[in-house]
Amino acid sequence: MTYNRDNMNDAVVADKFRDSEEDSTRQRAGILGLQYFDSRGVTATVALTNGILSNKEMYEGYLVPLQDDQANQTIVFAITNNTPQSLLRSLRERFDGKNVQFVLMSNPGYREMMRRYDPPKKVIYDDVKIAKAGDSETIAEVSKTLESVRSDDILDYIIKQADRLDASDIHIECQRDNVRIRFRVDGTLHAIAEISHDKYRVLQASIASKANISTIGNDAQTGHMQMDLKRDDGQVRELNMRIETVPTIYGQDAVIRLFNFDDSMLALDQLNLSPERRKEIDEIISHPHGMLMVVGPTGSGKSTTLYSIVNALNSSERKILTLEDPVEFSIPGISQIPVNTQEGDSFAEKLRAVMRLDPDVVMVGEIRDTDTAKTAIQASITGHLVLSTFHASSAAAAMSRIIDMIGVNPIFSTAIRMIIGQRLVRRLDDATKQEYDPDEATKKWLESALSDLPEGVEKPDVWSAKLWKPGTSTENPFGYKGRILLMEQMLVSNEIQKYLRGDISDVNADAIEATAKQQGMVTMLQDGVLKALRGETTIEEVNRVL
Repeated sequence: MTYNRDNMNDAVVADKFRDSEEDSTRQRAGILGLQYFDSRGVTATVALTNGILSNKEMYEGYLVPLQDDQANQTIVFAITNNTPQSLLRSLRERFDGKNVQFVLMSNPGYREMMRRYDPPKKVIYDDVKIAKAGDSETIAEVSKTLESVRSDDILDYIIKQADRLDASDIHIECQRDNVRIRFRVDGTLHAIAEISHDKYRVLQASIASKANISTIGNDAQTGHMQMDLKRDDGQVRELNMRIETVPTIYGQDAVIRLFNFDDSMLALDQLNLSPERRKEIDEIISHPHGMLMVVGPTGSGKSTTLYSIVNALNSSERKILTLEDPVEFSIPGISQIPVNTQEGDSFAEKLRAVMRLDPDVVMVGEIRDTDTAKTAIQASITGHLVLSTFHASSAAAAMSRIIDMIGVNPIFSTAIRMIIGQRLVRRLDDATKQEYDPDEATKKWLESALSDLPEGVEKPDVWSAKLWKPGTSTENPFGYKGRILLMEQMLVSNEIQKYLRGDISDVNADAIEATAKQQGMVTMLQDGVLKALRGETTIEEVNRVL
């Protein structure tokens, strides 16, 4: 595994440190009247002289044998600043009758040579298992494994195990007596292990080093790192991660978000949209201007949807720019611009700047304030297609919030073309799911939820319908496998524009949603109920998420 974050900068710093060490050793060798030995570039060719000293003697004496010339009866040892003088006398006595010579090498050079004499042994740790509710035995077993993982391996090990389980997040939470580690798999947090605070300090130092954050910060921090992961099929792919830390009363909590998608996943076809919904999106993004927003809470798949749309638009005829905090996934052919809001950057300022670059499509990572909202909308009515995310519970709530932010404005009424609201729910494992007859109360609820489905959408007979629940198996004890999208697409028709123009005074989310449903919008709740009736998920999942 190889970390790629700022590789060039890290290498430059390491080279400067090594140069400094070697210069210092060269000067000391001159003072002591010893020959200086530079191990850089020669450690791979110097023959090992096994048998002269044991590994234990080399570790204790901070020296290594470099040459055993039987013909000339000469033995050469490379010593360091830490080698005791008494040991030099002892070696001359031990090899009496031979010409014993000493050369001085740096401490980093000594460590390099010792890795050749005593190469680190590859340790294979047990894979992490996800514990069911109340399964303290599995948690204790994984906790024991984590405590045994070497300091150099622990961060790699946890990330690799999270990726193996298709986790989207790693949560590290400081408690009074220990530190809890949980993985979010298919949108649900699962307890993995509890480690000691001493072990966490090792893990915390690794995270801080790779993500360029502080272990003692008094404020929330954001970092970013990348790792090359080798999968079971032998393919190596780049894993992007965002790290969020916050101080708590028992220590610094951390969340590592794993963006474990690749190019093949960033396609509209992968979203499993119905032909009608796909046609609506294609029609909106085919226009050279206007605005499309994707709304939902953190972890609802907004970035994946936006990236998929950007990828669909990516061609040599278009100039596409993105503004992101941070850049979560690199897409060839697109200019992606990081916006570091923690250091004073703002989406609005960066957006105004990139407008001068004459882009065809601009993706704004998130609309967070009035300035950004107005700037993005102005860009969308001056010949640019603008894509963005927004935090809101639904498409109608997003429209209501936008109106609160920018005010009633007839000029802006035609800018916003579509708002997509979405959530992710766990998908039932087809191999284990179990069919059942819902009770009468559930059927009444299903009928109520689907009572105002738009015309043209087939309404199932809920009174004869079946529902499904998760089953279990040895391979899948939870009964879910992957996640699916619940989505609502609100086309901003002339009737919806009336709210932006001020033609309708009662501007609230319920009123906007009612109008949108009259215009043909299927809500996320209705989409979830229909998917549950098709056996793709459960009613409990739909209600949990919505």
